[in-house]
Amino acid sequence: MGVRRWGNEVTNNHLMSTETEPTSTSSWPRTYAGPNLLQIAMPMGGIGAGCICLNGVGGLQDFSIRNAQSSTALPEGIVFSDGAFGILHIRGDQPVTKLLEGPVPPEKIFDQGLQALGFRKSGAEGLPRFETCSFTGPFPIGHVSLSDPAVPLKVDIEGWNPFIPLDDVNSGIPCAILHYTFKNTSSVPVSFEFSFHFTHPAQGVSGEKATRNALIPGKGAFFSNTEAPNDPTFGSAALVVKHANPEVKAMWFRGGWFDSVSALWREVSSGSMSENDGSLSRQGIEGRNGGSVLVACKLAPRETITIPVVLTWYFPNSSLLSQMPPQVWHPFYTTRWKDAREVAEYVLDNLDDLYRRTCAFRDALCASTVQECVLDAVTSNLAILKSPTVLRQSSGNMWAWEGCNPSSGSCPGSCTHVWNYAQALPHLFPALERTFREQELVRSMDERGHINFRSALPDGPATHNYHAASDGQLGGILKVFRDWQISDDRKWLETIYPYAKRSLDYGIATWDPEHKGALFEPHHNTYDIEFWGPDGMCTTIYLGALSAMAAMAEALGKREDSARYADIAERCAKYLDSELFNGEYYEQHVQWEGLRDTSFVEMLEGFAKEGAKDEMSTLLREEGPKYQYGVGCISDGVIGAWMAEIYGVDTPISKKNVRDHLQAIFNHNFKTDLFDHACLQRPGYALGHEPGLLLCTWPRGKKPTLPFVYSDEVWTGIEYQVASHMISLGLVQQGLTIVEAARSRYEGHVRNPYNEYECGSYYARALASYALLGSLAGFRYSAVDKALWLNPKVSTRPFTTFFSTATGFGTITLSSDVTIEMVEGKLEIHTLYTPVCSVHCDATAEAGRVLRIPLVPDAPTITGD
Repeated sequence: MGVRRWGNEVTNNHLMSTETEPTSTSSWPRTYAGPNLLQIAMPMGGIGAGCICLNGVGGLQDFSIRNAQSSTALPEGIVFSDGAFGILHIRGDQPVTKLLEGPVPPEKIFDQGLQALGFRKSGAEGLPRFETCSFTGPFPIGHVSLSDPAVPLKVDIEGWNPFIPLDDVNSGIPCAILHYTFKNTSSVPVSFEFSFHFTHPAQGVSGEKATRNALIPGKGAFFSNTEAPNDPTFGSAALVVKHANPEVKAMWFRGGWFDSVSALWREVSSGSMSENDGSLSRQGIEGRNGGSVLVACKLAPRETITIPVVLTWYFPNSSLLSQMPPQVWHPFYTTRWKDAREVAEYVLDNLDDLYRRTCAFRDALCASTVQECVLDAVTSNLAILKSPTVLRQSSGNMWAWEGCNPSSGSCPGSCTHVWNYAQALPHLFPALERTFREQELVRSMDERGHINFRSALPDGPATHNYHAASDGQLGGILKVFRDWQISDDRKWLETIYPYAKRSLDYGIATWDPEHKGALFEPHHNTYDIEFWGPDGMCTTIYLGALSAMAAMAEALGKREDSARYADIAERCAKYLDSELFNGEYYEQHVQWEGLRDTSFVEMLEGFAKEGAKDEMSTLLREEGPKYQYGVGCISDGVIGAWMAEIYGVDTPISKKNVRDHLQAIFNHNFKTDLFDHACLQRPGYALGHEPGLLLCTWPRGKKPTLPFVYSDEVWTGIEYQVASHMISLGLVQQGLTIVEAARSRYEGHVRNPYNEYECGSYYARALASYALLGSLAGFRYSAVDKALWLNPKVSTRPFTTFFSTATGFGTITLSSDVTIEMVEGKLEIHTLYTPVCSVHCDATAEAGRVLRIPLVPDAPTITGD
C-alpha cells in the first residue's frame, strides 16, 4: 500500500501544510504475502444472505450460511466444522497431489491453545500445499496466486459473489463463487485432475443420519436433510462446477473418525476418484458426509483454462431474536428460489453476465483517481454489506446488527446511532436503505414519537421501555432528507413526513423543551450513556435535523412547519457558535440543575440526607454526572455538520468554526504513535506504536475522573467521518493522513483488511468510509433538482470518480470538459456545478454512450459512443 511509516520516525503531522497536494502511488491494489496473509478473510455472499470467507492462502472459512455468524476460529475439538477445499492432482510418471492453498500461517496452528486438540477444521489442514502464495483485492473480488516448484502449473483463484449496484436481487444470491485458473508454465503438455470437495452443510438437529445427497446431472451434488420444513435447521446446499461432463461423487465414504477424508485423499491422490449419485444416503447412514466434483484436463505449454466452482446454500427459517413463542422469519432469497439446487442452476445459467457486471462495478470504482488509502478504505469496507452483520427478510426489509461476535450477532436492531455513520448502502442500494427509515419511523416509533433505536425482528412493533437515542433519532431526520434527495420519490416523502415530524417534535419536547436551540435535558447517544447539558456533537445533529425538516416541509408546501423548524434552527446555530464554541472547538456545558429531569439532583439530595461519604457519592457531588466530556475536544463534536455537508442540507452554523473544530481534532486527537497512550477501555482497535484518532482528548485539562465510556479508544468509523468532513472543508492532507493511518492498522497480519471491527466484526460504523469518495471528489447529485456538483479537492486533472445514484452508476471525469460514462442505467442532469462554472444542460447520460458537457455556460452537450 505504500503507507506512511508510523512511530518515532514520522514527520510531525501537526506541522504539515494544509495545502500539500496528496500523492498517489502505483501500489494499488494492495498485495498481501507472507505474515500479512494471516488475518485475511474476505466475505463472499449475498446481501442479507450469509457468506463464506476466502482466506489469505486460498482456503475457505467462516461458513456463516445459516442466518447467523459462524467463525472457523472457534475450537471444535474432534468434531469437524464446515469445510470446502480444492485439490490438484498432476498425472504422469511422477504424480504430484496438492491442496489448492498456500502454507498454513504458523500462528493458526496452536492459536494460543484454542487448537490444542490438533488443528482440525475441514479435514484438509494437513494435506500437502503450494509453497508460495499471495492475495490481492480489491473487494468484491479476491485473488489468490499459488505456485510451487514441484507443480508445472501456476494457479490463480478468484473468489466473489455478485455485487451490482441497484440490483439487490443478484447482489443477494446465497452463493460463493470460485474461479480456478490453471496455466501450464512448462514446455510439455500437462495432464491433471482438479477436484473440489464440500462437507455436507445441512446437518440438522437429527445428526448425520438425517443428511441426504443427490446428483445434479452434469453439474455437481445437492445436499439436504429430513428436518421439519419449518425448523431452523432445515435447509440445503449445492456444489456445482461449470465444465463439460464433470465426475461427481455425490456422497463421500461414510465412517467414523477420519474415514471420510482418508478415503477421499486416497482416491484423488491416486487419480481414481469413484462416482456415485448419493442415493445410498436415503438409508440414513452414520458418518461424516460430503460431496465432490472432479474435472480432468490436459494443457499444452502456456495454455490456460478457468474452471468456475459454485457453492450455494438455502436455510429458509430462522427464529433469531423473535419473541416467545418463537416466530419464524425467512430470508429474502426464499422469495426467489425454492432450494439450493435452484440457486445453483440460476448462478450457472447467468454466471458470465453476473461476473461481467461485477467486474464492471469494481473497475469503475477503482478507476477513481483518488489516493490509494481512500480506495482501500472504500472498497474493503463494502465487505460489511456481504457479511452476517446484515440480514434481509422475505418482506424485502433490511435488518442489521452493529457487528458480529464469533458465533452470533453483536448489538441487535439496526441500531440507529451506529448506522447513522454508514454511507454506502443509501447510494449503492437506495431502495434497501429506505427500508431502514420505515423500520425506525413506522414500526419502531410509538404514538408519542419515541423511537426504540433497536428494532424488532421479524418486522413488527418495538418495545418502548428505554431511552430514545438522541443522535440516532435526530440523525434519522437527516437521513430522510438524504434518501429523498437520492430517490426523488415525492410520494415516499409525503408518506414518511408525518412520521418524521412526530419524531422531531418528540426530540424537541424531550431534549429542548424550552426551544432554546440545544439539547439541555439528558440525552442518550452512541457512547451508550447520556450527556447532561448541551454539547456540540448531539446539538449539531439537532441543527441538521431542524434544517432538513424545514427544507422538506417547504418542498411539501407546509410553510408553517418550515418556519417553525427554521426558527429553532437559527437559535440552535446561534447557541452553538456563541455558547459552545470556545474559540478553538465546540465543547459541552455539563448541566444537571434547572432541568426538567431532576433525577440527578434528587440523588445528590439523597446522599446528603444519608450522610453518604463513599468515593462515588463524593465524586458525583464534586464533578456531576458520570460519563461527560465537558471542555474536552471530542472527535464527533461536529458530526451533524458533516451529515448536513454531505447530504446537501443548508444550516446556519459558522463553517469557519466547524473547520476550526476539525483542525483542533487533528491537532489534539490524532496520534502518530499510541505507545504511551493510556487506554483503560478497549485498546485493541489501535495499540502500541500504531497511529489513530482518539475519540476525545482534554487539551485544556479538566478531564473528568470518569469520562464518557470509550473516550480513550480509536474507532475507524469515527476516523472516516472526521476525515471525510475535513476533506470536504479543505483540510485535505489532514483527512488523508487519518485515513492512511486507519488502513495501516489493517495490514493483514494483526487485523483483517476486510473486517474493521469495533463492538464486533464487520462493524457498520466503518461504512462511513464510503463518504470519503464523495468528499474528495466534491461530488453530490440531487435527483430532486437534477443537479450535479463536482468540485474535486485535489488538483489532479483529469480527475475521475465513481458515482452511484438511484437510476444508475458509472464514472464522471473533470478535465477541460466533464465526461460521464454510465456503466448501467442513466443519469438526468439539468444543472452542473463545477469549480469552473455552472452549466444548464438538460442532458441525460445513458449506458453505452459517453456524455460530454463543455464547461461553457449554456453550451450544447455532446453525446457519443
